[in-house]
Amino acid sequence: MERTYPRIRLQTVGWRGMVFLAVGLFGLGWLLTTPQGLLGHADAVGYAVCHRIDLRSFHLGDRQLPMCARCTGMYLGAVLGLVYQSFLGRRRGGAPSWLVIIPLGFFAAAFAFDGLNSFISLFPLPHFYDPNNTLRLLTGLGMGLVIALSLYPAFNQTVWQDWDSRPALSGVLPFLGLLAATGVLAAAVLSGNPLLLYPLALLSSAGVLLLLSMIYAMIWLIVLRKENLCLRLSQLWLPLAGGLGMALAQIAFLDLVRFLLTGTWDGFHLG
Repeated sequence: MERTYPRIRLQTVGWRGMVFLAVGLFGLGWLLTTPQGLLGHADAVGYAVCHRIDLRSFHLGDRQLPMCARCTGMYLGAVLGLVYQSFLGRRRGGAPSWLVIIPLGFFAAAFAFDGLNSFISLFPLPHFYDPNNTLRLLTGLGMGLVIALSLYPAFNQTVWQDWDSRPALSGVLPFLGLLAATGVLAAAVLSGNPLLLYPLALLSSAGVLLLLSMIYAMIWLIVLRKENLCLRLSQLWLPLAGGLGMALAQIAFLDLVRFLLTGTWDGFHLG
């Protein structure tokens, strides 16, 4: 008697398997060709998105953090903002009120102004004030909140079929709570405590992967015309895996170009 087997949707399983396999192999190759150790791989992520100038970075003992003070603050602030919103407003995609948008506009302007002043100070030109890493961190954190409060509703509107039209931050008090949490985060970085700086250094680099993966996942869904179809988290694994693969590809490409130009994994040197 001939044995029969249940039919499997080979097309779906095949595509999923290919995507996960490709991302896994690409990630493994990237890990094997970048500096070793957790901080070494974090450095490689920072290397793709940040100048990593030593004087403009915080240090874990004698070791430079994976990104400069501004980028460290920006990606930590973005991770904090995304996590905070996910707890307060699951799948909410509405825009925050003007009482939140106006401070966010100030944060973005402060980030741009401090960055411009810091850039001008590289040259023998008059600048508004002497830049410092504390200001870089604080303006970076503020910009990270801007990114998080923009990306979170856009992601929910793109991904979920049953997204909630209310804003994740439904009033001033939740926003003040987010600012308080951001202040605690800033104090943790400025403390210089290795027990705090080590996980925060890894988290900042993970934030780069998180943001890029979310953005590329949205692009995948839009290009494939699959937006607003997900009802469960399990339906999101494939676009997120594809987004992670695209994020790793971008980072690997930028790492390669920068390494070919400089011949070193170090940051840029002043003078």
